[in-house]
Amino acid sequence: MQNLMILVQDPAAWVALVTLVVMEIVLGIDNLIFISILTNKLPPENREKARKIGIGLALVMRLGLLGTVAWIVQLTTPVFEVFGQGFSWKDIILIAGGLFLVWKATKEIHHSVDPVDHKEDMVGGQVATSFAAAIGQILLLDLVFSIDSIITAVGMTPHVPIMVIAVVAAVTVMLVAATPLANFIEKNPTIVMLALAFLLMIGTTLIAEGMGFHVPKGYVYAAMAFSALVEVLNMFSRNARKRKQGGITHDTAH
Repeated sequence: MQNLMILVQDPAAWVALVTLVVMEIVLGIDNLIFISILTNKLPPENREKARKIGIGLALVMRLGLLGTVAWIVQLTTPVFEVFGQGFSWKDIILIAGGLFLVWKATKEIHHSVDPVDHKEDMVGGQVATSFAAAIGQILLLDLVFSIDSIITAVGMTPHVPIMVIAVVAAVTVMLVAATPLANFIEKNPTIVMLALAFLLMIGTTLIAEGMGFHVPKGYVYAAMAFSALVEVLNMFSRNARKRKQGGITHDTAH
């Protein structure tokens, strides 16, 4: 309790907290995109429930991982080498997570381009299996992002209470934003393809990080923001054309 009071009175701790909260929210964008696309494959009555359960369990898992922060930091120690390049457990997890994201995004893009082919469902055949698979995949990917973000957080502050508050704040934002984002993606088919392209880029970045090639996240998120801005402008342009065409049709009818 005394240590917590000292942290409350420390301006540096507040700066670290704000920085960590922003970082966790930004990193959560990747998760939200994946969760939105994945849960939109479920029946409408199960989607919001899947999001809440998946994100809620992800919060429990992240808080549990923070309790083993000393062990997680050790995951950066190389365990073997390939052609002189050392690989740690963190690298292996990032590569595996990146490959999973690339595979998942590629499958979804194929499904979007060829919607007639329903033989291979992206989540699962039966509704019950699909729901369980969706929750499992949300937790699997969140494990990858959690380990990466916790290791980054440790480099920014040694105080676990600050990390806990940042994680809770970020997950709360995810819970609030999950359904609106999923609904927006579902109503705009072109956004789905853009989101899948984001997942491909994020997956490739994770693989590169695991292979020892550092990709500044600022570049990745700047590219995502620019692409999203262009798509928003396209949406405004399409809506303006539809309104204009609707006005012309209405005038012609009169």
